[in-house]
Amino acid sequence: MPQMAPLNWLTLMVYFIMIMLILNSLNFYAFPYMKNHSETPLKFKINLNWKWL
Repeated sequence: MPQMAPLNWLTLMVYFIMIMLILNSLNFYAFPYMKNHSETPLKFKINLNWKWL
């Protein structure tokens, strides 16, 4: 029945979107986030000693 063909494309699109969301969420949560624990924190010293030449 040719009239039912758009429903087949619609279900395929819904399946593709569901599989894409599932795989993206699994890929996102598969790797744990590791914080960078350094011994000394980075300190930026701002030199405000401006002199006229």
